[in-house]
Amino acid sequence: MGQLARSNKRWLPIVFVVVLFAAAAVLVSETKPVWTALDKAYYADPNLVAFVRPGLEIQVLSAEIAADGTIRVRVRFTDPKGMPLDREGILTPGPITASFIIATIPKGQRQYVAYTTRVQTSPITGQSAVQAAADTGGTWQKVGDGEYIYTFRTKAPPDIDRSATHTIGVYANRDLTEFDLGVHLQSVEYDFVPDGSPVKVRRDVIRDQSCNRCHDRLTGHGTTGREGVRNCVLCHTPQTVDPDTGNTLDFAVMIHKIHRGRDLPSVRAGKPYRLIGFRQTVYDYSNVVFPVMDADSTRQCTICHEPDTGAEQADAWLTRPNRAACGSCHDDVNFATGEGHANLPQVSDNLCGYCHLPQGELEFDISIKGAHTTPRLSRELPGVLFEILDIWNTRPGQRPTVMFTLKDRTGAPLSPSQFQTLALTIAGPTTDYSTYIRESALSATGSGDRYEYTFQRPIPEDAKGTWAVAIEGRRQVKLLAGTVKEMTVYDSGRNVIKYFSVDGSQPTPRRQVVALANCNACHGDVNFHGTLRNQIEYCVMCHNPRTTDAAQRPAEAAPNESVDMRLMIHRIHAGSRLSREYTIYGFGRTPHNYNEVHYPGQLNNCAKCHVGNSQQLPLRAGLLQVTDPRGWLNPVGPESAACLGCHDSLPAASHALANTSALGESCAACHGPEREFSVNRVHAR
Repeated sequence: MGQLARSNKRWLPIVFVVVLFAAAAVLVSETKPVWTALDKAYYADPNLVAFVRPGLEIQVLSAEIAADGTIRVRVRFTDPKGMPLDREGILTPGPITASFIIATIPKGQRQYVAYTTRVQTSPITGQSAVQAAADTGGTWQKVGDGEYIYTFRTKAPPDIDRSATHTIGVYANRDLTEFDLGVHLQSVEYDFVPDGSPVKVRRDVIRDQSCNRCHDRLTGHGTTGREGVRNCVLCHTPQTVDPDTGNTLDFAVMIHKIHRGRDLPSVRAGKPYRLIGFRQTVYDYSNVVFPVMDADSTRQCTICHEPDTGAEQADAWLTRPNRAACGSCHDDVNFATGEGHANLPQVSDNLCGYCHLPQGELEFDISIKGAHTTPRLSRELPGVLFEILDIWNTRPGQRPTVMFTLKDRTGAPLSPSQFQTLALTIAGPTTDYSTYIRESALSATGSGDRYEYTFQRPIPEDAKGTWAVAIEGRRQVKLLAGTVKEMTVYDSGRNVIKYFSVDGSQPTPRRQVVALANCNACHGDVNFHGTLRNQIEYCVMCHNPRTTDAAQRPAEAAPNESVDMRLMIHRIHAGSRLSREYTIYGFGRTPHNYNEVHYPGQLNNCAKCHVGNSQQLPLRAGLLQVTDPRGWLNPVGPESAACLGCHDSLPAASHALANTSALGESCAACHGPEREFSVNRVHAR
C-alpha cells in the first residue's frame, strides 16, 4: 500500500470501497490477463491496480444528426475489463480528455470531407487555410455510469446527404501519471448513415497492423490519443493544407512523401520536405530513409499495402492509380504540362489505369507492379540455393575441407565459375565467437552440383568446442537482355550455416537472441554487404566481441569502432538519440554515419527484436568482454555492452563500471527478472 499512500490523498477515503468493488468485479470478469510485461501496470502493486483500474476503452453506442444539423454521439468509457470510468476523474481515478471528429464520404468519392474544421493562419506567409480538426466547445451530458452524450458545437451543413456514410472519430487519453502508470491512449471510429440505412461505403485501404510492423503502435500528436489509420484519415483529408508551407496534409500524399523522404526527387533536387505543426514546430522529413533494404526501397509498395490484412480496399494501390498518390512519391512529374510523364498531360484521374494496369506482361514495364519491381526480387532471376553437406579435418591445426552443393531454384546445377563471389567462413567457438576465417571458394573442385573446398588457413591450435561454417555467394544475371531496359542484377543465395565440433564434443549452435522475422517485419528482407549476407546466424560470426572496423578505418580517424553485433545494432537503432557520434568505416574505407537514424517504433520495446526474453539479465556465463576503443569503457562487459549501446552517456557508463568487479558484472542484482528494476520493468510503457 506504500505506492497508494504516496498517491493523491483525496482518494484515501474511498479506497477500501473501490478496492472491494473492483476485486468483486475481477471475480466475475474474464480471466485472461489484461496487462503484459510491456506495460507498467503489469509490475504495479495489485492493490493499486485494483483501485486505479488502469487502461481506457471507448465504445460509441449511437450517433445522430438532427433535422437542424445538431450532432450527438453517445459514448461509454470503461477500463479494459468493462467497468465504467468517470470522465472527470472524480468517482474513478484519472481524468479522461476526449475529442470528437465527424466526417462524411460524399457519394462518388473515396475520401472523407470533415464537418469539424478550423481556420489556421500562418504567421510566416500570412495565408489562412481551412483544416479538418476536432470539435471544440461542445457539451457533455452524463446519462449513466461511464456513459455520456456529447453534443457537437459544430452543426452539419443544411444540405448534407443523409444517405452517405458518416464517421464519428473519438480520441482520448486517461492521465494516470500521479500513480506512475502513464497516460493511457485510445481512439475509436463509428460509421453510420443518418437516414438509418446500412453502411455500404467505407474507407479501408491500410490496416493498423501494417503500420505497426515498424511503428509498434501507430500514434500521432503526442498523448492526445490519436491512434490508427482510420482516425488519421478523418482529419488528414484533401481539404486540409499546411498554410505555412503550402503542402497538403492529405493522408495519402503526406504519408507517401514522409516515407520516401530523402529519396523524393524534390528533396534530391535541394527542396526539403517540411510540415509545420502545433506551436509552429517544424517537422523536416527530408532525411527519412524507408527501412526496407534496397537501393530504391519505396518500390516495395506491399510493405504497407499488404494484401492479406482484410482491408476492403487493400488493392487500391493496384486498381486506382491517381495523380495525388502517385505524384506524392514521383513529385518531379507535372501532370498539368506532361513534364516527367512521357510529355503527356493528365487532366484527370479517369484514364490513369488505361496505361498503368495492375500488372503487365513484363516486369519493369509501366504497369503498377511492373514499375515497382525491385530488381533483386525479380521473378525472372534463376535463384541460388546452397547446401553444406559435410566438413572434415576439423581438429585444431587442421585445414578443414567443406563439401557443398550449388543449384538454382529449379534444381539445375551451378558451378563456381558462374559466380561473381563465392566464399566460405569458419568461426568459433559458438559459446561466443572470437575468431573467424573467410576464404574465396571460387577455386572449389567438383562436378555437377557438388563441390569441395579446402581452407588455406588452419583451425587455430587452441580451438575448442563448437565451430560453424557458412557459405555466401552471388551471381550477376542480366534481366530483359537485348532490350533497351537490359540490366545486370545480383542474384544472391541465402546463407547456410552448419555447426561442427573441433574437439569431439556435441555440436551446439550459438544462442538465439533475435529472430530474422522480427528484423524483416520492418526491413523487408535483411541483406548486407552487397546482398551477400542475409542470416543473423551468419552476421554474428564476424560481428563478434573482438571485431572492430580497424581493417577499413583510416589511421587519421582512429580510434577504431566496435562492430560487435549487440553494441552495433543497439547504437544504429538508437541513432538520432545517441549522445555521441557513431560512424563505422566499411568496405572501401567508406564512412557510414548512423546519427540520423530515426527508429520508427518505441525504442524501449525490447521484444520488437528480441525473442525468448533474451534481453533479460543475467546473460549466460562465459561470454566475452567487448572491445570498444571509442567507448567510455574498453573492454566493456557483455551485459554492459548491450545496455550502453542505447544508454551511451557518461553517467550510464559510470554506473556500469561501478557495478563491475574482478568477479564480473553485478547488473542482475538490480536488473534481474524479479528485481525492482528488471530490464522488462524499466522499459515498460
